[in-house]
This record gives sequence, C-alpha cells and structure tokens, in this order.
Amino acid sequence: MRKRNESVTVEHERAAAAAATAPGPLDKGCSLRRSLRLPASAAAEGMKRPLGRRYGLWFRLRKLILWLLGVYIAIPFLVKLCPAIQAKLVFLNFVRVPYFIDLKRPQDQGLNHTCNYYLQPEEDVTIGVWHTVPAALWRNARGKEQPWFEEALGSSHPVMLYLHGNAGTRGGDHRVELYKVLSSLGYHVVTFDYRGWGDSVGSPSERGMTYDALHVFDWIKARSGDNPVYIWGHSLGTGVATNLVRRLCERETPPDALILESPFTNIREEARSHPFSIYRYFPGFDWFFLDPITTSGIKFANDENVKYISCSLLILHAEDDPVVPFHLGKKLYNIAATSRSFRDYKVQFVPFHTDLGYRHKYIYRSPELPRILR
Repeated sequence: MRKRNESVTVEHERAAAAAATAPGPLDKGCSLRRSLRLPASAAAEGMKRPLGRRYGLWFRLRKLILWLLGVYIAIPFLVKLCPAIQAKLVFLNFVRVPYFIDLKRPQDQGLNHTCNYYLQPEEDVTIGVWHTVPAALWRNARGKEQPWFEEALGSSHPVMLYLHGNAGTRGGDHRVELYKVLSSLGYHVVTFDYRGWGDSVGSPSERGMTYDALHVFDWIKARSGDNPVYIWGHSLGTGVATNLVRRLCERETPPDALILESPFTNIREEARSHPFSIYRYFPGFDWFFLDPITTSGIKFANDENVKYISCSLLILHAEDDPVVPFHLGKKLYNIAATSRSFRDYKVQFVPFHTDLGYRHKYIYRSPELPRILR
C-alpha cells in the first residue's frame, strides 16, 4: 500500500516537472518564432548579397562607360595619325551592298538588256562596266555579246554616263532602278565601279576615280558618234562628275549636259555638315578630321569646278536628304548660277519637297523626272 502511494507520488512529481518545463500556448509561439530567426551573421550576409549585386552591376556599367569614353577620345588621335582611315571613311569602298551578287550577271538584277564589260584605264587597273541599252532595243539585245552592245552605242539614242556615290557597287538597288528608268526614257546607260569598288581592281583615290571616268567617257565617245552624251553624278559621284567635266571643258570636248543629284559644295563642308558625324562639335574637329582628308589628296571641290564648266547644268536635290544636306546643293546652285562660265548655258535647280520622301537616293521615283530631263 505504501509502495503504491510512493509510485503515485513520483509520477505526480514527474508530471508537474514536465508541466513546468513545457511552454504554454503563448510561449510556444514565441519559441517557434525564435527558432525561425536567422543568426545575426546570416542576416547580415543576406543583406550584403543584393547590395553586392547592385554594386557589381554599377561597377561594370561604369567600367563600360569609361571604356567607351576612352575609345571616343582616342579615335580623333588615331585618325590624325593615320589619314588613310579618314580616306576609307570617305570612300567606303569596302562596303559592298548588296552582298552575294555576281556583278558579271546584271540580268540577275532584272537588267536583261545589259552587258558586263571590263576596261583597263591604266596598267594594273581594271574596272567593271555595265551597259544597259534603251528599252526599245531590249528584244534585239537578247543573247548578244559585247561587240553588239558596243556597236549599239552608235544608234540614234542619247547616252548617259552614270557616276555612283560611295559605298556599294554598280549593282546597288537604287542604282539599278535608275538605270531602268533612264532606259525606259530611251537612254543608253553606261555605269562602272571605280578602281577599288566592286570587282574593279586598284586602290581608290580622287585622281584615280576621275581618270577612270575620263577613260570611260572617251570609250563612249569613240563609239557613240554624234549622239548626245550626258553625265549624271550622284552624291560623292558629283565630285567625280565635276572633276571630269572641268577637264573635258578645258580640253574643249564638253558633254552635252551635266546632271548632279544630291551634290555638295566640297568634301570639307560635306564632312562638317554630315548629320551622322558625331564629332562635329568635338574641339579641334577640323584639325583632327578635315585636315587628314585634305592630306590624303581628297577635295572633290564642286564649288571650284563649276566656275570652269561650260555646258548645261541640272541639279536635283531632295529637301529631306539625310546624308548631303539640302542647303549644300542650293549653295552650289547659287555659285554656278552666278559663274561667268555658265553665261551661255542653262543652269537649273529642281528641289523635291520633304513630303515626297525621296531622301538621298530615291529621286528616280519622281513621276516628274521624264519631264525634267526633257
């Protein structure tokens, strides 16, 4: 009996001790929260991680900005030390657009009445030439070779020598479209890639480009008889065109007319006014960028050349031209119109309104072009 009471007492004491140590409802929740708390070191580490990520991102961004700023500042010095870089940027002959076309096959560009030639203006220089006959001769031209095309230049149709601008080749899309328009208007169209462009062999230079154009002009005149020969220059090609026509006028063999599409006054003013120039407000812009162009022998002085040209002149320029500003074409016209060399010849300036959207290379789309050329 006594033993049973002692055991009951021991069990009662154990239960009481357990009850004393077990948490109550309130203490249970607090102890759970305490158990869920992170240690102080872990909490500090967790806060450092997003801060570290933000700091690392800002550090990389700042490093990139400093790198770009360094390159931006270094480029003018690099151009000054290596004028050939600036010459490359003027010519852009290394940009061949469209890519992957065979310049030996103009028919692939929809020019089924066009023949591809190769002429040699100088030793070690070969230039690729396209000759598109008037649309009226399309059927006769099918399957014909170079001798037939050369003889066709003597037919009673005027000839247009087209001098393209920088970048691309004679197979450029907008150039091909102009050939088609001129062909439909009854012109022979002869165009070529200057030395260093397309599949033409040689190193580009202003002198070389002008000599190539002179060689092609003489080649045309030797075959065209008394047919009128006109010269059409576009963009940088206007500089080649005025160089060429000035030489022709000096030797008293001028073309029948000169057409300048999107012309500038001279290459320095064009480079200074070019909308894509991110350095135009850079201190010493002329010294860093324009003087190397002159050092490379590149002038394309249209404003000087027109003072020595004696043939009819037509200037075409779109008001929304983003490459050669409209005001440069207008300025060139004002110089030519007051020049004594044009006193016996017609000088005309035809602007195209911004709303037409012809920009730098789409004047061929104008339905007024046939009337203007006539």
